[in-house]
Amino acid sequence: MFVFDDLVELEDRELQTLLREVSGERLGIALRGADTKVREKITRNMSQRAAEILLEDMEARGPVRLSDVEAAQKEILTIVRRLTDEGAVALGGGGSEELV
Repeated sequence: MFVFDDLVELEDRELQTLLREVSGERLGIALRGADTKVREKITRNMSQRAAEILLEDMEARGPVRLSDVEAAQKEILTIVRRLTDEGAVALGGGGSEELV
């Protein structure tokens, strides 16, 4: 089962596709409960300015209810599943599959 922290397994290009589909506000809330590796991978795949704005918004927001964080993460995972169905994202290491 794919969970939010598994976003670190996505290829950079796939993660960038996902980021185009997610609002900055929802992403900031979802990252509150995420592992540091996930935060770093996501901010590395954003423009420097967008990453700065995201991190500033996260700091300025203050405490967020855990249920809101989980709802935002679930929303992003729904987008990942849709992108997988569309073929834009490959879950489970599909990016390293041998091509013939």
